[in-house]
Amino acid sequence: MKKIIALALVLFVGICSVSAQMHDPVKMKTELKSLSNNEAEIIFTATIDAGWHVYSTELGDGPTSATFNVEKKEGVELVGKLTPRGKEIAKFDNIFEMNVRYFETTGQFVQKVKFTGGPYVLEGYLEFGACDDESCLPPTAEEFSYKGEVAAATKPAAKEEPKKEEPVIVTTPVLGKNEPAKTEPAEASVTEPTATEPVAPATTSAEVVNSNDLWKPVISELRAFGEEQETKDMSWLYIFFAGFLGGLVALFTPCVWPIIPMTVSFFLKRTKDKKKGIRDAITYGISIVVIYVTLGLAITLIFGASALNALSTNAVFNILFFLMLVIFAASFFGAFEIKLPSKWSTAVDSKAEATSGLLSIFLMAFTLSLVSFSCTGPIIGFLLVEVSTTGSVVAPAIGMFGFAIALALPFTLFALFPSWLKSMPKSGGWMNVIKVTLGFLELAFALKFLSVADLAYGWGLLDRETFLALWIVIFGLLGLYLLGKIKFAHDDDDNKISVSRFFMGLISLAFAVYMIPGLWGAPLKAISAFSPPINTQDFNLYSNDVHAKFDDYEAGMAYAKQMGKPVMLDFTGYGCVNCREMEVKVWTDNKVGSLINNDYVLITLYVDNKEPLPERIKVTENGKERTLRTLGDKWSYLQRVKFGANAQPFYVLVDNDGNPLNKSYAYDEDVAKYIEFLQGGLKNYKK
Repeated sequence: MKKIIALALVLFVGICSVSAQMHDPVKMKTELKSLSNNEAEIIFTATIDAGWHVYSTELGDGPTSATFNVEKKEGVELVGKLTPRGKEIAKFDNIFEMNVRYFETTGQFVQKVKFTGGPYVLEGYLEFGACDDESCLPPTAEEFSYKGEVAAATKPAAKEEPKKEEPVIVTTPVLGKNEPAKTEPAEASVTEPTATEPVAPATTSAEVVNSNDLWKPVISELRAFGEEQETKDMSWLYIFFAGFLGGLVALFTPCVWPIIPMTVSFFLKRTKDKKKGIRDAITYGISIVVIYVTLGLAITLIFGASALNALSTNAVFNILFFLMLVIFAASFFGAFEIKLPSKWSTAVDSKAEATSGLLSIFLMAFTLSLVSFSCTGPIIGFLLVEVSTTGSVVAPAIGMFGFAIALALPFTLFALFPSWLKSMPKSGGWMNVIKVTLGFLELAFALKFLSVADLAYGWGLLDRETFLALWIVIFGLLGLYLLGKIKFAHDDDDNKISVSRFFMGLISLAFAVYMIPGLWGAPLKAISAFSPPINTQDFNLYSNDVHAKFDDYEAGMAYAKQMGKPVMLDFTGYGCVNCREMEVKVWTDNKVGSLINNDYVLITLYVDNKEPLPERIKVTENGKERTLRTLGDKWSYLQRVKFGANAQPFYVLVDNDGNPLNKSYAYDEDVAKYIEFLQGGLKNYKK
């Protein structure tokens, strides 16, 4: 259930799998291509190794989207956005637990530009991300630099009628010797611009970082200890079962349950031919499936797949989802009833009576959908919010397919086995109990969407203890309601509590009590995917919390040498899902926490830290010049050049000279193995 709900709670850009090997799976080529006399395209062509893929543009907060970044721009304007070209694939990604768009084998990204006349300079870089099925690379920059001059067309003799000529682009190569730009006379035909080779932009002079002994590569020494890696799997079945579960819940609401026996009896009695009645009932069920799957596809057609993906990370949409779920919860509590205009269902119903055959059955199914909307609408709304944020064309359709299968199943089964109708529970107050319970749950999950917006804007309104306090109250009140201590307007006056309802009430109250220690900093592993991160907690008495002593490599290493302790390097990312799970599920173990806090100096290095470096650093890697612009670039380069790895989470134990003490450790929630990893490094350090 946790994974089902977590489909919509996508986090920020993260590299969340494992690999202890160095990868260079993407070769990127850049060229400037003329479109007209004053327009051109910058084309980035990626050649991708088998098994790897490069992510497309505008994916929201998930994998690293391809982005066009300008550092210097004179005499040129950008036209439109960076556009992907080629065979784009939309698929569910096991690492990020969301749907993404990417290229395999080859792909292109194109940025259109317009020259305003005279000399021009355009410098910047394309940032992109690449993954295979098990690991991801840090954000990679492909730099470019173009300069040249756009020459105006020459004017004809005074007696001749002037010709309207567009300027011709003339470029000057930047690599090698910088020759002065040349202006060439325009001719009647369009002259293609000469594409220049990309170069790194000028940087402030700085020492190459790996001149330090602490940056000395230890790849062979690390691999001598051995490697290990784990993967995390997830499939479309979660979306289907999320919809199926929603459909089962909808069945037991007052808008659907009483209709089942009446509808099945109608089909069985409308004809003397029992087989025809069964066939019509099955057709009725299939019609329900078609209607709801069409609804799922319509959601994608209206918004578009890429726009749906943005919903999970856009603060405004998260606020709208929060308000929508609050309104649905109020409806389930009985404050008002969400209804479609009655004339809609009346019109469809009369049309069904006027027609015959399969069309009339389909219209009857459509009438059911309209009539039951007050109960199914909030469930469908919550489901579509969850699956739409994956950004896939098919996700809403799969969710609605599961929902419709569950909703149509009883109509088909009771038509095949009419005797089962006698054993159906009678309609009653128990159905309102289900509605109110759903209201409490929708109210609780609404807070998650508000939390996403709160973190995005940095309001600080819904920190961890505030979130937990609200959840404790919500589930505490739900428990009291299920035990009959609270009543709503549409509840029966019957004071008897069924055994199942009693146990549900106990579970809800126990869950509320379970969350209480979280107000003082307890990790609460069961809800770590829903609650805000622990660093938003203002009041934390939890003594076994693991915090990095340093977030700077050199400073941390100097301190460790002074203290005579080994170092644990934690290469991570702000949005790395698996990194957070390791911290919550492994680091909170008493033995693990004690070893890290007392026996090691923990240095945490974020490879996606966007804080600019005081001075840009030029490095040469694999024969190619790169520019390190941010702290994240620097730590990612350290991980690659020193340890030959470029995926996170990545844990490595080193001595005071930067030499490895044990094999590296990646994503694996086995606490015993992690303790063995730490103890092994400590033992080798003491030798």
